[in-house]
Amino acid sequence: MDVKRRKFGLLSDGSKVYLYTVSNGQVEFSATNYGCVITSLIVPSKDRGFQDIVLAPPTFDFLVSSYACFGAFVGRYAGRIGGASFKLNGIEYVLDKNLKGSCLHGGFFRWDKQLWNSEIIENSQGKGIRFFRTSPDGEQGMPGNLEVEVSYMLNTSNELIIHYGALSDKDTPINFTNHSYFNLKGQGNGTVENHILQMNCSSYLETDDCQVPTGKILPVEKSVFDFRIGKSMGEDLSSSELTATGGYDHCFCINEDFKYSIPFATVFEPETKRTMTVATDMPAVQFYTANGMGKTIGKNGSIYFDHGGFCLETQFFPDSPNKPNFPNCILKSGQRFSSTTIYGFKW
Repeated sequence: MDVKRRKFGLLSDGSKVYLYTVSNGQVEFSATNYGCVITSLIVPSKDRGFQDIVLAPPTFDFLVSSYACFGAFVGRYAGRIGGASFKLNGIEYVLDKNLKGSCLHGGFFRWDKQLWNSEIIENSQGKGIRFFRTSPDGEQGMPGNLEVEVSYMLNTSNELIIHYGALSDKDTPINFTNHSYFNLKGQGNGTVENHILQMNCSSYLETDDCQVPTGKILPVEKSVFDFRIGKSMGEDLSSSELTATGGYDHCFCINEDFKYSIPFATVFEPETKRTMTVATDMPAVQFYTANGMGKTIGKNGSIYFDHGGFCLETQFFPDSPNKPNFPNCILKSGQRFSSTTIYGFKW
């Protein structure tokens, strides 16, 4: 296992930004302390050699100006909070309305635009990088001084392990995720419509016209949201049920008998024969097919089009602070939060 660090860029205030590269001799990933962004993930295949399978901007300057959340650590609350407000302990908290009257991915002061403390770590899980900072009381409109960290680890089993940790001095909602866009054919190599996705998710969240959950949990059976036996990501993209979003951008409820040591999702790419598995201890996953990519400039001269990547963002349910029937997302004062998501790769 090898970890290297090099200078990646310079912010306008003179702060240095670093890029870390972690390799186990087969799989290699790079991540930066600017936004805790995973900038590359290089995986072999049987007959096509090594390819980078995550989308990202071509340079550091493009990363700074991008708002696509490429590979970023998202918080304090990933996803939407309807009406950009919630009540907790009798107090109403007002957040940024940055998308259709809701607060998305933390509003205007996003974590993917912050410089994080960083260190190389090694433990029984593998070797990698730990990013950490204190989110002060009131940041993004949220209560509590929140000590937060995320680590990206690689092990000899070709698993990318993402671990989240947090501690607050006030009760506060949290919802952390990683927003990597994957394309198992290799970034920039067309769409992901031929990728076969299988998810052990028997239900999903109904949303309103602004993609905020209504509170209803619906069965996937006999709908375009049924991936229980596996189907291509592109099979139902033209369905009227997906017209409003231009593709999948929906929260699926992970079946309770799939804990983080047992993958709940498998993605297979037929051309390269690459397989990705996802395991988590979180209750849900947001499946997104990069519907608003347009013609985005990517790495190595690539152009990213709609459906040029997919995200499987493990998390709590969106808008949980306003939905008492959803799994509890409130981190109590003095209580430590810990969560792990594992992306595994085979070829």
